[in-house]
Amino acid sequence: MTQIVERNFLEIKSIEALIESKVPQINHSIELVEPVDFQLNKFFYKNVGNKHRWIDRLIWSENEWIRYVSSANIETYILKIENDLAGYFELIKHLNLKEIEIAYFGLLEEYHNKKLGGYLLSEAIKKSFLKKDIERVWVHTCTLDHKNALKNYMARGMKIYKKETIKV
Repeated sequence: MTQIVERNFLEIKSIEALIESKVPQINHSIELVEPVDFQLNKFFYKNVGNKHRWIDRLIWSENEWIRYVSSANIETYILKIENDLAGYFELIKHLNLKEIEIAYFGLLEEYHNKKLGGYLLSEAIKKSFLKKDIERVWVHTCTLDHKNALKNYMARGMKIYKKETIKV
């Protein structure tokens, strides 16, 4: 069955353009995964993406996961609430272009509707601009993603720079 999907590409070009979300008033942390652990990336990809048709990586072998997360251009951050895993984001550094892509981003379902998405996105953008010489942070989202994804990106100050319609 073919489905029509609207995809939006968004960007933010300076930390000053970021409209930060409130910091959650709960015990939490955002940690860079070091050393890399492909099992964490795989876990979040499957569990965040299962309702949004994230399927490309489901066929990856362990070696493909390890190669991906071991790249010097990939960083994975984990949101923990208390000591429980709650969400994550992956950043891909395109240093030659002076930009960072928020490749994957999301919360586990039990952490939806708790005002955490805006905070996590604010932190992803801030961590991106902390890298040397970064002039642009970008992401794409589509109508298969969480219903609030596009609103969240725009609420943080990101602007749509490209739209497309695809069939999946």
